[in-house]
Order: sequence, then structure tokens, then C-alpha cells
Amino acid sequence: MAAALKSSFIEICSFEREIPPRFRDITVNLGLNAVPGSIKYPDCAGGFHYEESGKLLSVTSNRFIHWLTSGDTVQLVEQSLDTNLLNNAVRLKILHCPLLPGGVHIQETLNNVIILLLSSQTVHRLVLPHPSRMYRSEAVTELQMQSIFTDVGKLNLRDPAHSHAIPTAPGQLPMPGASAAWVSGSGEAHFALALPTGGILVIGLPPHDVHGSVSVLELKQSSVMQRLAGWMPTAIRGDSSPSDLVLSLVVRRLEDDTFIFALCQDHKLRMWSYKEQLCLMVADMLEFMPVSRDVRHTPAQGHRLQLSFSSATGLCLGVYLGVPKRGQFCVLQLVATEGNRYSLDHISSLFTSQETLVDFALTSTEIWGLWLDDENQTVVKCINFESNVAGQWNQVFVQPPPEEEIHIGSDQDPREAYLDMIFSPCRFSASAIVKALQIFQRGTERILDVAWDTMKKEVTLAVENELQSSVTEYEFSQEEYHLIQEAFWSKFYACCLQYQEALSTPLGLHVNPASSMVCLLKKGFISFLLPCFTVDHLYLSSDEYLSSEDEIPITDDPELGRDVLQLVQCLRMVSMSVLGDMAYMMETTLKHLGSPERAAEQVLESLLANDRDNVLEDIQNKLQDVRNPIGAMTFLLREMDLETEGEVDCAISTVHPLNVRVSLSQLYGSGVAASVLCQAVTQTAITRAVLCRDLLILQQLYLRLGDNVFLGGGAQMLQLQQDLIPRTSHLLCCYYVLKWASQCLSTPVPLDTLDANLQHLSVLELSDSPALTPNKSLMSPQTVLELFYHNVGRKLVVSQIHSQQGAPLSQEVLSWPQMASAVVTLFLQHVWPSNPGFQFPECLMGNCQYTQLQEYIRLTAPWCQANVGSSRFMLGQCHLATGEGHKALQCFQDAATEVEKEEFLVRLTGLEDEDTAASPRLQYYNKVLRLLEDLGLAELVIQLATMAIPEAAGDTRSQAALRTRIFKHHLDLGHNSQAYEALTQNPDCGRQLDCLRQLVVVLCERSQLQDLVQFPYIGLHDEVVGIIESRARAVDLLTHNYYELLYAFHINRHNYRKAGTVMYEYGMRLGREVRTPLGLHKQVNCYLAAMNCLQLIRPHYAWIVQPSSGSVYQRPGTSPKRNYDGEQAATAPVSRNIEILELKDLEKEYILARNRLTLAQHDPASAAVAGSSSATEMVALLVQAGLFDSAITLCETFKLPLTPIFEGLAFKCIKLQYGGETSQNEAWNWLAANQLSTVITTKESSATDEAWRLLASYLEKYPSQNAQHQFCVINKLLSHGVALPDWLVNSYKVVDTAALLRLYLNYDLLEEAVELVLEYVDAVLGKGHQYFGIERPLSATAPLVWLPYTYIDQLLQALGENRSNVNNSKLYNLLHNKLDEYHRLVEQATSHRLMTQ
Repeated sequence: MAAALKSSFIEICSFEREIPPRFRDITVNLGLNAVPGSIKYPDCAGGFHYEESGKLLSVTSNRFIHWLTSGDTVQLVEQSLDTNLLNNAVRLKILHCPLLPGGVHIQETLNNVIILLLSSQTVHRLVLPHPSRMYRSEAVTELQMQSIFTDVGKLNLRDPAHSHAIPTAPGQLPMPGASAAWVSGSGEAHFALALPTGGILVIGLPPHDVHGSVSVLELKQSSVMQRLAGWMPTAIRGDSSPSDLVLSLVVRRLEDDTFIFALCQDHKLRMWSYKEQLCLMVADMLEFMPVSRDVRHTPAQGHRLQLSFSSATGLCLGVYLGVPKRGQFCVLQLVATEGNRYSLDHISSLFTSQETLVDFALTSTEIWGLWLDDENQTVVKCINFESNVAGQWNQVFVQPPPEEEIHIGSDQDPREAYLDMIFSPCRFSASAIVKALQIFQRGTERILDVAWDTMKKEVTLAVENELQSSVTEYEFSQEEYHLIQEAFWSKFYACCLQYQEALSTPLGLHVNPASSMVCLLKKGFISFLLPCFTVDHLYLSSDEYLSSEDEIPITDDPELGRDVLQLVQCLRMVSMSVLGDMAYMMETTLKHLGSPERAAEQVLESLLANDRDNVLEDIQNKLQDVRNPIGAMTFLLREMDLETEGEVDCAISTVHPLNVRVSLSQLYGSGVAASVLCQAVTQTAITRAVLCRDLLILQQLYLRLGDNVFLGGGAQMLQLQQDLIPRTSHLLCCYYVLKWASQCLSTPVPLDTLDANLQHLSVLELSDSPALTPNKSLMSPQTVLELFYHNVGRKLVVSQIHSQQGAPLSQEVLSWPQMASAVVTLFLQHVWPSNPGFQFPECLMGNCQYTQLQEYIRLTAPWCQANVGSSRFMLGQCHLATGEGHKALQCFQDAATEVEKEEFLVRLTGLEDEDTAASPRLQYYNKVLRLLEDLGLAELVIQLATMAIPEAAGDTRSQAALRTRIFKHHLDLGHNSQAYEALTQNPDCGRQLDCLRQLVVVLCERSQLQDLVQFPYIGLHDEVVGIIESRARAVDLLTHNYYELLYAFHINRHNYRKAGTVMYEYGMRLGREVRTPLGLHKQVNCYLAAMNCLQLIRPHYAWIVQPSSGSVYQRPGTSPKRNYDGEQAATAPVSRNIEILELKDLEKEYILARNRLTLAQHDPASAAVAGSSSATEMVALLVQAGLFDSAITLCETFKLPLTPIFEGLAFKCIKLQYGGETSQNEAWNWLAANQLSTVITTKESSATDEAWRLLASYLEKYPSQNAQHQFCVINKLLSHGVALPDWLVNSYKVVDTAALLRLYLNYDLLEEAVELVLEYVDAVLGKGHQYFGIERPLSATAPLVWLPYTYIDQLLQALGENRSNVNNSKLYNLLHNKLDEYHRLVEQATSHRLMTQ
């Protein structure tokens, strides 16, 4: 792409898209009243540039101030193209004191920026800190900086040292005209004002940091100075002539003096020395202008004066002499001669036909002029007065106003069409829209701070409300409603046009000679002038300028240059012929991806059908003058084609100093710069899109004309048809995409969404890419082009410019025209769709602009051959973001074919960094699979992994990884059968075992045990058993049911012994680890299940091996135990005795477990103790709880004595007998747990009675040898001093009277013992013998009988030792007598027996 021509410029407007409350309002009231009948001064604007604004390493780089005066208000705004300035706008209102035209002067010193203001009644000085004093460090890294206006509110503007009223004579109105101001070397502020009566009034304020008095003096033609004490205006003296009325003033300090140049009404230029207060020179300007006598005698009105100073040319004056119907610029150089005399050397005279000059600026080589033409349209021109001999002014293509009429297609909604036009970038400023909205709403509310989207809603609502309120009918046809809508929207659009035109009124020019930056200052905004590129210059130039381009060599071949000019003239003729509906059809064709060639052919047919003015005939005639149309077209296409060969590294070299790197990183980084440069790209894209459209139509005309215009015959026709037309169509599509990108607004995205997106991109290992870094710009809203500029485009461009040899950055001063042209050119290349770089779509993806990215890919997909795979990948990302996963999968699959061909996909797969054995396509699939996994899209992972398996045909490791992924996500989705199938197909045994383990665990956690048990596990049976056993022994028994799973697994395969072993081990661990009622219940069921399993086996094989006791099992993968030194501890060999358990052993364990459960159910608190108790201990616990039936069953099972049971029951009877009502109530609980053999229903029975009955029934039901059970019961009762119940005594007398006697003696129951002996003796003797179990009493024929003489002797001894006791003595005698009687009868019986023998 050729460089921009120096001969023309294009205006780029800096529109704001929001109305922030940016101005801080400050009011200055000096107590002055409005002057009646005062002059209404026109609005005026100007600018100030810092001395080092053109230096890259300066804090003031690309920094300037511009102002606007309107009435008694001045708006001051500081702007920077590098950083965003905070608090940079202030609105100063000086009550009743209108600002003079050009009454703002800014001057910088080493420490301060001083602003001097001149109004109709006052002068003011504002002293602000210099930016270099606000930021001491050379490397300022902030994205934002404070403006010098930050603390302006702290200034005391009413201080007499900084404000002063212009002195006037009594009754005289101070109505100054031209003005100037400056700061002297010693710090005084001087204000020069042109008095309406002639002469110059100079007011001097002392330095701002020094106390002093205000000085006032008048410079008049007599060179007599009156000091303040005796000063009187010349009007009072009457010696003034209006001919010396000053029209324009400029001031320049030279050495130790200050020169004041005054261009007066008498066409003369006067130079005053402020130091000497003398007029040093008077020059008649009409000497440099051919004028008539009328002009000489007519007072001047429109003369202007500007000054320029440079070290090369010295001090030059630019004088504009405005006379009716024409104007002339004179450039004069001030020359000093001997004797302090000065003269002017004429350098150049330049003529212009424009009449109304708004402003002009003079540099050391150029003049810039700003005019308003007869139609009130802005005209800007410039000329180099040194080299331009012919006096040809260079064009500035100003921003055209928006179209007055909008073409609405039949298929378009008027509301959408007008909203698109109104809110399209570069057309309307937000201020114009807001003012139009306020007028349209009839001022019902004031809109101060409205966001762009909100403003669009407000406009829609206002127009719709107006429409609804104005329409009286309720039914319309579609066509009628379409027309009504169009009428109301057209009305609002006209309001926008009106206010946009008012805000676009030009007020001044600001030219920075150091950087050559030119700004056009308008009422509502400022615009920047950028060099116009060659093609754009030719296409935009008018015919009169094109006719003069012959003198400028466009190409090295003059003949080709003339052909190009002729061809461009034809293109302009075509452009003027294309009507709105034709342009709309071409636009619609491009939008809907139609054929541009076919659309151009249709437009041409329409032009031919409606060529009433014979425009096409004129074009045909013009084409006859183009000798080499193929060469001319090729030149234009080559100039517009932005395609490059490779990508550009955006990194700034670290070999440069830190301050250079920081400055480069900030260069053109502000919102203003982004807006201007991106709008320059927009303007270029719009212009060239129209040019390509017209060229395509013209090429179709060439095809239709054929040999009539081609001198080369068929070969040129073939080249046109096969080469040039496709290239033109391609360029048209490219520029249409650029136009779309420059007008499409980005979508605001919350920070958390950006962070989440960045996290997903980190999975792809792309999060470090500069193009994917989320946007931190403060601009809102912004187009996608501006979004890309802020994120990565600017860095790419700046680094590329910096790396070029002889680039603008290498110069001492940054040239704005060169830099802007380079930035726009390179930025266009970076967003050019056909270039290899892919940073623009990357940026859209990184900033979550999915809708915009989809549209970009849709527009480029049919014809763009660059980055096809990368675009498909990005489209897949968009589909993922919008929830269309299956579309995304297809896009990812399509992109796989381009993995090794495109730089973005190479970077995505990591091929440039890694040297892996896996194929590039397989690495790509792995990255995408990771992305899908991170998003939780399991189904898509399965599908893509299945697609990727053929790519890993010879790579076992990759196949195993893919199969594992498929298994994992099938399992996550609950596809158990598919997960098992993927597991079996895994070629890696280790991964297969891991998957198997995960399958077991997950299905068990989900309780999907049916699937887990029924899988065949061919070749994996032992592994499955081992995994389940390992898990069963490693996890909590109540949380997981791996033992039950293993039991079901073995049962399903009819391995009953294994199943029984599993359940027995489960029961063992439950008893040991889970000592709760639930655990005991599970243990009982486990033993029952184990017994059931052995019952199903033939008796010979009905046995199991008792599992290892202890809670630690050696599991696969268990880390070895280590000592304190970290060494593996030696484990002593453990000798294990194998114990075989048969069915009867399991039955014992079952009964024990069942009794434990019974006890826990009766008393839950005892579950922890009962869980590990032995049979003997359990008997005691059961007796304690009153569960005597269970205790007896347990004793019978384990062959244990019943004595503890009877003792315990006897003790409970004792407690009941002597207990209260509470114990009686509690006893019913355990009594109910024991079954009595008989039930008494004749009378109400107490708990005590039931307990004694239970004891009696047990003694009867469970007899013992030698009546041990009765003995222990009686012993228990007697030990507690309880009287023996008769039934117990009677039952025991029959069994063992001697033992009963012994017990009486043991517990000193002498009376009961005596009574027992007496009864027993009687029984032996035959009286009641059946109650003592004596079959035959004493007789000569009966068997021998006996008495327990040992115990009787002990009884007698005990009674005899205490004979003093009357009762004992009585008992002794009674017993002794009974024994004597017994002995007598025994002797008789003995004698009878002996006699019978």
C-alpha cells in the first residue's frame, strides 16, 4: 500500500458516545454589572500545545489543551493521545463579562502552565502546575493521569493578584476588540487590548508569587505614554483617529523585549516595542496586494494576523487581507537592521476565492485556512508557501454531514434503519442526539447522563410515544403503518441533523508546528486532520483537482498515471449515478453473502435502463481515453490490497531502556487516540468499499462493451474476467467486513464473565496471548475495532513501527501525519481478513464478543481462504458459549484438518514448543477435549474422543488416554454399559484397572449394584473381587456396602462358600467396629446370610476359613510402614493358624449376635458393651437387663451353667419385694421379655408375684443335679435376709433337707433350723414323710433312715451356747426332747429288726 500523499488531508471527527458530567463548573463574580448595549462577541476556539508534546519520552507527549468561548463562559479541556486524563475539563463562567474573541492565551513555564483570560471588563490569570511537576518519574505507567485542571477549584480567582477590572473613564464603555497576552521573563502577566477608539491598552499583573501593584499603560501612535496616575483615554482628549483601530493583535518575546504586532483598520501593520513603548515599524499591507482605490479608502474589516517563529526562518508574520469576493495571504519575514530599525521581507502571497475566513494558522512552511462557504459548509485548505509556486491549495476532505434522506428498503423496518443510522459511529455525536431527544420530548425532562444503550431505548420510546399520540385510527395496513413510521422517524432524524450541524460549526484551527498535528475546533467537538492515502485522495478529489494531478507523479510511468486519473474520473461518474436503492441492493448482497459480481451486473442493467441523462454514454466516451485500463485497474487494486505475507511479533524489545519501553507501551493509548485512529480506519474502509463497488460496476461495463474499449482484444477481456473482477470482488468483501467491524459496537461483559472465560482459555494454554487479554479500556461503548485496538492492535502496530529502519519513532520529534498514516496502514493490515494474522478474532473471543465473532466468521467464511481452520475453531467456541454444543463439535472437527497449516492452530496445539510423539491432530483433539471437560460437556467429550481414536491408531498410550476419557464421561453420565465397554477396550492394563476401580466405587456410591454385579468381567473377575475386597476393608462399614456387593457378586455366580465367607467377615467387623443397634442388627443378618450360604452347600463342603482377625488388611498399593528415620520398618513374620468354621460354629456366633441385638434393643446404651462381649459376659449382661430367656438360651448353646441366671432372678425378686412403685413399673419391661409358662387370671398379679412365679417356673423347667439351682436361690435370698417363700422351702425339703439345714445354720436361722429338724424327725418317724421325699418312714421293715447329725449337733451347740436366752433354751429343750424320742424309737425299730432276722 502506497504512502499517503502530502497534498491532501482528511478530517476525522472525535465523537463521544456518552454524555458524562465531565465539565466542572466554576463561577467568578467580581461584582461587575452587565454593560448595557455591549457587543455580542462570536464564539471562538483555540488550542495550546506543550513545547515537548512531540517528544516520545516527555510527560507532555501528544498532550494539548483546547478551549471554547461562548458569551461569558470558557470551556477548557486538556487532551492526551497517550493516556486518559482525569478531571481534564473545566467550565469557567465570568459573570457579566463576555470573553473576547481569541481572549484565551496559555503559556508554559518551567513549573507552571499559566492561562490568561481577557473579557470585555476584566483580565484573569490562572496558575496551574506543569505536568512535569505533577509526575516526577520519567516512566509514568498509569493507564490514567491527572490533568493540570485537577485542582483548579482550589484557586482563588477573585484574588486581586490574579483578576483585575479593565479601567475606564467615567461614562465610557470598555468595549475592547482584538487582544493578546503574554508572560514576561520575570513572571508578570501582560494583557494587550485594542481600544475601540484606537490605541492599545496594556495591563500588567505582578508575578503570581510576588506582591506588587497592577500597571496600566496605553500605546498610541504619538508614542507618548501616560502612567496610571495621569492616564486618560484618548477619546477624551479627542486626538484619536479611527483609522488606527486594531483589528488583530499578536505578541512575540524576542531577547529582552516584547514586540506587539497590530494589524489596523487602515490596512497597516504596526510593530510596538513594549520595553521602549515605541512604534518601531509601520507597513502598508496594500503594497503587497493589487487593489483598487475603493479598497484603499474602505476601512478593513476581515483582516487577520498570525505569527510563526522558528530557529531556521526566524519570525514570520502571516497576514490575511480580506476584501470583498476574494482574500489574500501574505507571508512576511521580520528583518532587523542597524540602529534598532526593522523591516518586512515579502516571502509569499497566496490568493483564495473564499470569502468568510473563520481562522487560519501559520507555521514555518505552511498556511492552514478555515472558511465557511456560501452554503455554510466547512472548507479547510492548506498550502506550502515555500515550495508551491503555482499557488495550488491542498485539499482537506472534511467530514460530510450525515445523509439528509435515508433509503428504506421494502424489507426494512424504518425504526431499525433509522436507529442504525443515528447510532452508527462517525455520524452523530451523543450531544446532538440528546438535544434532539429533549426537543422531541418537548423538554419534559432533562437528560444529563445517559448511556449509549439507554439513549437508544429513550429515542425509540420517544418516537413511538409521539407516533401513538398522533395516530387516531387503530387499524392500518402494513404499507400505511410503514409510511407512518417512516414519517415520524424522519422527523426525529431531521432534529438530529439540525443539532449535529450546529455542533459541527467550525470555530478555529489548532496547529502544532512541532508534531505537525492539525485539529479542527468545532462547537461541539474537535476533529483531527490525517493525511489522505493516494487512492482515497484520487477518488475523493473533485474534477478540478483531478485535472491538476497531472503535475503530481502518481506512478513512475506517466502514461499509466494519466490512465489512472481518467479511470478515477469514470469511477466518480459511476458513483454519482448509483442511486440509493442501487447502493442498498449492493449493501444487502454483501450482508447476505450474495455474489458481488452478480449484484454489480444488476446495478449496471438498472443504470442502462434508467440512463435518461446519458451518463453512461459520457462514461463510455471517457473510457475511450483510457489506453491501458488493465494497468490502471491493477494499479488501483494493488494500492487497495492490504494483504501481507507473515505475522508480526508484538513484543517490544527489552534491550531498550525502561522509559522508552513504557512510553512505547502508552503511545496513542488514550480513548481519544483510539477513537480518532479507528475512525480513520472506518473512513478508509467506507471510502474504499464504495470505490470497489464502483470499480466492479465499471468492470461489468467493460465486459459489456468488449472490444470497443480494449485495444488488446480478447486477452485483456480474459484477464479482466478471470483476474481483476474476482480481485475487485474480494477487496469489496474485505472492506465491507472492515466497515462492519468499525461500526459494530461491542457488548459490555461483566468482569466475572471475563475471568471465567480467561480460565477456560487457560485450559487451552492461550491465556497468555496478548490478543486474549480482557479489555481494560475505559471507553464505553466501543466498536469491536476499538476493542481490538485497545487490547492488542496498538501494541502490534507500535512495535512494528518501532522495529522499522528510519521509522517515524526514530526521529527526535514525533510527526503526527507520518505516525497516523503508519498506524492506520498497519492497523488495517492487522484486521485485514485475508492476512495470516489472527489476532482480531482472538481478541473478540478473549473479550466474550461471541455474537460479533460469529458475524465476522459468517461474513468471511464464503470467500476468505486465510485461517479457515482457525475460524472454524473460533466458531466452535461461539457455539459453546451459546449452548449449541453439537454445532461446536462439528466446527472443532472441521478445524482439525488445518492444524499444521495455520499459525493459531499451531500455537493452540503447542507444536512450536513441544516435541512429542503424538500427531499434531491428536494434540489438537486433546486440547479441545480439555476445553470441553472444563465446560462440563461430557457428551461432546465422548463424541470427540471417539472421533480422535483413529488418529491414535499406532499410539497405545494415546488410545488408552482416549478410552479412559470415554469411560470416565460415560460413567459420569450414568451410561454404565457404555462405560464398561470402554473399560474393556482400554489397551493399557494399568489404566484398565484404574477404570475398573472407579466403576466399582461410583456404581456402589450410586447404589446401581444390579449393573455392577451383572457385568460379565471376562478376564477381570479376580481383579473385580480384589478391588471390592480392598474397598470393603478400607472404608467405613455403615457408609458403603461393599461387603453386601461382594456377597451379591458371589451369589450371582453361585459361589456360596465365598459369599458365606464375605458375610461372616462382614459380621465380624461389624461386631468389632460398629457397636450400635444398627451394627448389631446388620451383624445378625450377616451371620444368617452366612449360615444360609453353607446350608446351600453339601454338608461335606459346608465350611469356611475364618478371616483374619484385626482391622488392618494388606491392600494393593498400601505404602510401607517407616520408622522415624524414614527407613522402611522391618515387619516380623506373622504365623497364621488357619481355623475352619463349620455350620454349628456359625450358629453359635449367630445366637450370640442375636442375644447382643436383643440386649441392645432392650437397652440401647448397652450396645457398645455388648458388641464385643463373650458368651459368659453376655449372660451376665442379659441377667442384669432381665432377659432371662435369652440368657438361658445362650447358656444352653455354649454349655454354660445356669447358676448366674437363677441368682440374678432371685436378686431381682428381692429388689421387687422391698422396692417401691417405681421398681414395680420398671419390672414389667423385663418381665414382658420373658415368657411365663402359666398365666394366672383369678386375681390381679403384681410384678413381684410375677417375678416369683417366673423364678418358680425356671426352677421347675430347668432342674439341676442336687438341686443346685434351688440352693443358689435360697442362698441368695438368705444372704439378703429375705424370708424364704414356702413353695421354695417345701420344694427344696423334698430334694435336700440337710443342705437346707446347713443354709439355715450358715445364716443363724436357729428357730427355722429347729423347726426344720423337728419336722424332718417327724417325717422320718412317719408323720408327713411325703413332704421330705421319704418314701417309707422309720420301721423295722423299712429301709434304713438317717438324720443329718452333724448339722443337728451344730444346731444344738449353737443353742446350748446361748442358753441364757429363754427362746434358745426352749428350742434346745424342744429339740433335745425330739431327738430323745427319735432315738428311743430308733432303738425299738432296731430291736424289732434284729428280732426278725
